[in-house]
Amino acid sequence: MTSSPDPPGARPAPGGIGLKDVAKHAGVSVTTVSNVLNGTNRISAATRERVLASVRELGYVRNAAAQQLRTGTSATVGIIVPDGSNPFYSGVIRGAEDAAAERQFTVLTGNSSQDPNREARYVELFEEQRVLGILIAPVGDIAARVRWLRERGAHVVVLGRAAQPLPCHSVSIDNLAGGYLATKHLLDIDRRRIGFIGSITTPGAADRYSGARLAVGEVSSATLQVIEPSAATVAAGREVGQQFLRRNVAKGRQSAEAFDAVFCANDLLATGLLHSVFGHLRVPEDLAIMGFDDIDFAASAIVPLSSIRQPAELIGRTAIDLLDRELVADVPPYRQVLLPPELVVRDSTVAHR
Repeated sequence: MTSSPDPPGARPAPGGIGLKDVAKHAGVSVTTVSNVLNGTNRISAATRERVLASVRELGYVRNAAAQQLRTGTSATVGIIVPDGSNPFYSGVIRGAEDAAAERQFTVLTGNSSQDPNREARYVELFEEQRVLGILIAPVGDIAARVRWLRERGAHVVVLGRAAQPLPCHSVSIDNLAGGYLATKHLLDIDRRRIGFIGSITTPGAADRYSGARLAVGEVSSATLQVIEPSAATVAAGREVGQQFLRRNVAKGRQSAEAFDAVFCANDLLATGLLHSVFGHLRVPEDLAIMGFDDIDFAASAIVPLSSIRQPAELIGRTAIDLLDRELVADVPPYRQVLLPPELVVRDSTVAHR
């Protein structure tokens, strides 16, 4: 007499233990074990505990791959960010994880390191894993990629910029308004020779620069010059700081070629710049420094850093909310959520009294 095959999900785990082994050890049916592992409420507390005790004792590991074959999806969400070392993106991921946990989802994270090819590999990997959806802070123009995923039935939420006219949700801060707020503040403290540190080919930074240009355009005597850093990191900020020292110190602090304020596209660049010029230039008397993101250590920098606050965790939570709505409604009207920026003024732009 041949034994009936294991149901989906019953293939032996890496240690060779399957659902049949757990059922035999606990003295219950395979169906009962499956119901316990799937969270079915029809199982008594005593039976549930006996099954879970057998799972622990035998070292059974659930076969997620078989579960995916049965359901067609996993209870997993993929999130891809361009810089996993940036505390801002850590906050976004934390918010997404918290919101996902409330829905009994798990989150897999990929760091594209600003590499479009690496980003594409993560997208393909998450699709192979049959994730519920992908949250992505794209490196470049991913319009074709998003449309391709949508055509295949994938659910996508774009982080950090509006996705219009793409067929997907998006959530971001209003970067244009944030750039305007930051630069308007520098102009309000009588700074006129302003440098913008950031890559204007990067969508978020480009919008911040556009906002800065709008503010500078309102003051006839003000100028705005772009300094392209090698990356959006603390180290790149230090490199720019050395350039500033040569420019401001060698040519004289009041020279028309010297900056009296800088607006950095993120707080990492601002922090690196601050550490590089500290002790050589007075901040903010000689050089006012404005960041963007308001990451946790901006307030505790060597000179507390003025910044534009992005609600990182709220961005992550909102992305999961949008994804969840799409999963329920299947084809909802796509929302482009634009969160307002907040100006946070500290000692790097206004001298402490």
